[in-house]
Amino acid sequence: MELTAVYRCVAALDVHQAKLTVCVLYENDLGEVVTEVREFGGFKRDRREMAAWVASFHPELVVMESTGIYWKSPYAALEWYGLNLAVVNARHVKQVPGRKTDINDAQWLAILARSGLLRGSFVPPQHFRDYRLIARQLQKLTGIAAGEKTRLHKLLTDAGIRLSVVISDLSGKSAKAMIQGLLDGETPEQLVAHADPRLKATPDELREALAGELSDSHRFVIRELMAHLDELEARILRFRQTLLSHLRDYQGILQNLQTIPGIDELSAAMLLVEIGDDMSAFGSADKLASWAGVCPGQNESAGKRKSARTRKGNPYLRRILCEAANAASRTRCRLQDKFKALLIRRGRKRAIFAIAHKLLKIVFLLIQRGDYYRDADTDYEALTVQRNAPRWIKKLIQYGYITP
Repeated sequence: MELTAVYRCVAALDVHQAKLTVCVLYENDLGEVVTEVREFGGFKRDRREMAAWVASFHPELVVMESTGIYWKSPYAALEWYGLNLAVVNARHVKQVPGRKTDINDAQWLAILARSGLLRGSFVPPQHFRDYRLIARQLQKLTGIAAGEKTRLHKLLTDAGIRLSVVISDLSGKSAKAMIQGLLDGETPEQLVAHADPRLKATPDELREALAGELSDSHRFVIRELMAHLDELEARILRFRQTLLSHLRDYQGILQNLQTIPGIDELSAAMLLVEIGDDMSAFGSADKLASWAGVCPGQNESAGKRKSARTRKGNPYLRRILCEAANAASRTRCRLQDKFKALLIRRGRKRAIFAIAHKLLKIVFLLIQRGDYYRDADTDYEALTVQRNAPRWIKKLIQYGYITP
């Protein structure tokens, strides 16, 4: 079957770690379709040479497959020339029938692109791609810190210490002081003295929880875990401050997103770097949800519904949304009412996923309209006080209006 040409000149890249195969398809003055194929290395000078060669044809479209992370540096080299670029999903390319065995990947991509059969995925602007590096590493560090806290809890339990029964957060100031006191061999009275007066546990309960059998090995591993956690927390703080400082020009969007229940300043920043500030790139909230992988799946055959799990999408964005949905489910708002209704019928996991889907659609509309979220069940004045009270108190202490 002869494919109808949509573009007069296109280029396609077959990207590998150490090699780039580039095919340019164009129509000459005689109306003949000319194919030119060249191979380039994977180093910086090779990518620059490749980009200059492709730009010399003035292609209407340049396509490449999203091959891991290898597409990113050729994409940046071509982006410098202001070309119209599209990164396509390799799965979509394989689903197009009619490929012949005697043409390479780059040629097949160019043929499909010239006929308008390829759809590019969303690629944010360069500055948001840079900010993503910070945000995603911050997510990784937060996950590592959570794992280390779990290991600390298990190690204390192994030593017969049940501190987590009376203190919910082992990384809090009181818990860390007590654990350090245990390592230093302090008496039960000295350990209890580290407790914050606001703790619900009584001194007797704390003494019982702290009574255990710490061996030398326990002490060594716990000490190393505590040191690692302190290092991780300091690093997480640096990443957070760096990310927020880069997004100073987007304070309006960040403040609007923070009016959504369950989304704080950091969550808003991470959402923004993942989806950008131009919602026209997605077209609609439903398409954004599909790209993110939070839309409900549909797998049905002969009237029988099979698994509806969604396995594709942006895992970083999905994780942020699910964490925000968890927080929203514990906040008095309309989203909490929706969560409770879904919880009875669908279970917790599906209810959280549905709230994540709803949150993303709200985010889309707020960024698109430059508006803030309004919820009839939310006391915005109390929410503002709750979020800003620690910072206000620090400032009052700093300037001597109150004493710590």
